[in-house]
Amino acid sequence: MIRHIVFFTAKRAEDVGMVQRLLGRLGEIPHALAFEVAANARIDPIGNEIDIVVYAEFADEAALAAWKGHPIYDETTQAVRPLRELRYSADFRSTLR
Repeated sequence: MIRHIVFFTAKRAEDVGMVQRLLGRLGEIPHALAFEVAANARIDPIGNEIDIVVYAEFADEAALAAWKGHPIYDETTQAVRPLRELRYSADFRSTLR
């Protein structure tokens, strides 16, 4: 299983909700076994700079590639890019179920 985690910060605080809603469209794309977009709960006392987290699970790299190749992914990326400051992404193979 591939776990895909992306962290975003918005350029302006007032855009956080819009960025989160736009990223939610990614959940309409098939291929993901699980998909979630959430605001950072800001529980960690050390670092809370991140505004939004995208989390998805895929059966394999081919499913992740198909998800990223979908037109909604491109549309969402184009809409979010001007509103975001930072984007950190990580993909890893997990043996957890």
